[in-house]
Order: sequence, then C-alpha cells, then structure tokens
Amino acid sequence: MKQQVINLLKQLISTQSFSREEDKTATIINDFLQKKGVETIQSGNNIWCKSKHFDESKPTILLNSHHDTVKPVQGWTRNPFEPSVENGKLYGLGSNDAGASLVSLMATFLHFHEQEIPFNLIYAATAEEEISGANGIASIKADFGKIDGGIIGEPTQMRMAIAEKGLMVVDGVAHGKAGHAAREEGVNAMYIALEDIDFIRNYEFEEVSELLGKTKLSVTQIEAGTQHNVVPDTCKFVMDIRTTEKHTNQGVFEFLQKNTQSELKARSFRLNSSGIDLSHPLVKSGLSLGLEYFGSSTLSDQALLDFPTVKMGVGKSKRSHTADEFIYLKEIENGIDLYIKVLESLSILK
Repeated sequence: MKQQVINLLKQLISTQSFSREEDKTATIINDFLQKKGVETIQSGNNIWCKSKHFDESKPTILLNSHHDTVKPVQGWTRNPFEPSVENGKLYGLGSNDAGASLVSLMATFLHFHEQEIPFNLIYAATAEEEISGANGIASIKADFGKIDGGIIGEPTQMRMAIAEKGLMVVDGVAHGKAGHAAREEGVNAMYIALEDIDFIRNYEFEEVSELLGKTKLSVTQIEAGTQHNVVPDTCKFVMDIRTTEKHTNQGVFEFLQKNTQSELKARSFRLNSSGIDLSHPLVKSGLSLGLEYFGSSTLSDQALLDFPTVKMGVGKSKRSHTADEFIYLKEIENGIDLYIKVLESLSILK
C-alpha cells in the first residue's frame, strides 16, 4: 500500500491542480479509491468516503487533507509537474504541501476501511485549501454528520499542532485631497496612511497566547500616487492579521477601526484562531506515543471546522510554496505507520 500511494502521489504531482482547478486530480483520487472497493462521494472537486462498517452510534474521526496547490514560484530548477526521485527525495509541486499527507492519510483510511473498530472514519480529499475557498471543505462539512475529532494533514513533521493562528486580511484606504506638489495645497493621503501604518506597526496587544504568542499585525502592500507632481488623494494598503485565541477577528477589526483614520474593510471574519484541548482522545493518543505538540502560526482548513481537530502531517512547513519542493519517501512511509499507531491507540482509549 505504501508504494501504491507513493505512485499515486507521483501521478498527482504530474497533474496540475491549482486552487479552483482541481477537477483532474479529483478524478484520479476518486478512481484510485473506487478501485480499492471504496464507495466515494464527489461534491465539486471534493472526494470523501466513509469506512465500510460505519455506525452512527459510534464516534467519528475525520482524516482530511487537500489536493490543490499554489502556482509554482520562481526559482524552480526542474519541471514542477515532473515527479522525480533523487537520493530518497520525491520532487514536485505539492509533494510536501500537502500531497504526502493526503496519500498517507488515504493509506491509513484504507488500512482500517474494512476493519471492525470502535469508531468510524471519514476520509476527505478536499479542494481550495490554499485560498480557504468556499467550495472546499466548508462546502461539505455539514454532509459528514457529527464529527468527534479530526486529523488535518499538513506538513508538521508529524508533530501535533493543537492550536493555530487565525487570519484576517484588511484593506485600508486613506482619503486626502489632490493638489499640485509645487504649492502648499491638497491633503496628502499617503501621509494619513503612514500615520495609520505607524500605529499598526508599533501597537502590541497585551494578551499573549501560551502556544501562539502575540496577535500579529503586518502591513504587506501599499499603493498611492499617479504622477510625481500631484499630491495623492487616496492611498491604499493591505494588512495581514494573525490572531490568537485571545482575540476574535471581528474584535481586532473593530479596535483598528476606532484607532485609525483610514477607511477599513475586512475581506472575511471567518478564519479565526482554532485549537483542540490536550484532554481530547486524539491528542492523548499522540502524547501516549511521545508526539510533541505546538502552536502553529500558519493557517489551514482547521480554521473552517467547528469540531476539534489536530493538524499533523508529513514533511516540513518551511518546504511549502518553495522552489524545488520535495518530500522524503521515508517520511511518507513513517507517517503512515504513525497515523495508524495514533488511531490504534485511540481505539484503546475508547
């Protein structure tokens, strides 16, 4: 099975699957599972399935990862869509984020699929994770029924992320008045924006999360002016805000709105910080196997789910979205073994 899912990963790498364009990889995943005798459900570009002896009276665990990728960044020295193995490394776009976790969780699901175990399993290969899209896991989570816990497959070196920062993107527009730069006229919108940006840069929230640290405010884009001799009447900027469980996205937005001069608009409030308690059976199972836990600064589909999940997967986060992305084959093999052990230990707890 390990070699079969590694071959599947190679096939997925060779098939373009940018967010909102995952139809071809959805077909590949669907066909693979059906050939294994699994009854699948497809919704858009999401493929999901239940373990054979699914019983609604039992608790249910979700195994989830995504099959969409970002577009290749500059700097690749090889074809990102041509899987190649060198010195035990499998190179290719999406190999680390999150193809390795996707196929490792699939192998884990297939390992238990026909077994009589004390809990149900749902496996979901979902779309649009890289853009937190509405047509990804958010569009099908209601169809799962009651979920008691989930494993979200993202590259964490098989450490357990039991907390995750939220994300809010805010567009700011400072309004001034145009004038000739040679005369003392006009109101420079850029200066207004810079005052707000200075506040954003230097403000620190007092509340600090034990696992996630501080809520982080960053201005990442700025745009103003049409020509050198005209005082700009508007200045646009973008904020990237990473919240902890100490603050909601809505609360941070309202605070900024009160303390800045610019017109602010949040693109979404839905990606709040998320987490799972150390006492949850999934986490206890991992701890019993000596797994480490930590708080993650990066976002995943965990933010879109309203039941407890742990983010844990194959590979390293720092390889994601980089040129010449790769995964060690041994990481996949060991990851499958460890996922299985976590669920086997979970069955003892139940």
